[in-house]
Amino acid sequence: MPVDLPALLAPERTALLMMECQEGIIGGGGKLSAIAEAVQRHGTVAQIARVLQAARRAKVPVFHCTMSRRPDGGGAVVNCLLLAAGRKSPTPLLPGSPQQAVVAPLAPIDGDYVVTRYHGITPFHGTELDPLLRNLGIRTLVATGVSVNVGILGLTIEAVNAGYQVVLPREAVTGTPDAYVDAVLEHTLRLLATIAPVEQVVAAWAG
Repeated sequence: MPVDLPALLAPERTALLMMECQEGIIGGGGKLSAIAEAVQRHGTVAQIARVLQAARRAKVPVFHCTMSRRPDGGGAVVNCLLLAAGRKSPTPLLPGSPQQAVVAPLAPIDGDYVVTRYHGITPFHGTELDPLLRNLGIRTLVATGVSVNVGILGLTIEAVNAGYQVVLPREAVTGTPDAYVDAVLEHTLRLLATIAPVEQVVAAWAG
């Protein structure tokens, strides 16, 4: 079924979400990780920056969905391999630390929203994200960032469950390995979200 992308992305009812675009995850602080390597190889930050700039020009609300951990790990249960790996990191995402900060090309400015979670693996769980979006009259979410493996997939499922429509700018999301990312996009996310090239998302807002 053809999608009217400009209508779906009407600025007055759309928000841009950037998932875990943080120094310790996709930036220099995470340079040894597979996900950071994939982000660098695909130029994902530059693609997200294109979407971000277009969103700001169109006055689309911008949400930075970040994660953090207390120095003592309090309040964050380790009940899966992913969270256990995060706890063992030599550069934990401590509040206010360089590792926890959003990477410089995507850094928040006045008027942006920063929604930080201290537990869980998706930005809807246990945060104010949903009520903030609803209070702004948002119906469509443009999801960018990492990773297609877990974060973007989980965000999309929770958003659909909450009644939102989701648009994924293809070059502005990534994961690892490449073949798996392609398979998840084709066989799972395509059924839940509208997947469109970054160029088309930018053009919809430019119009």
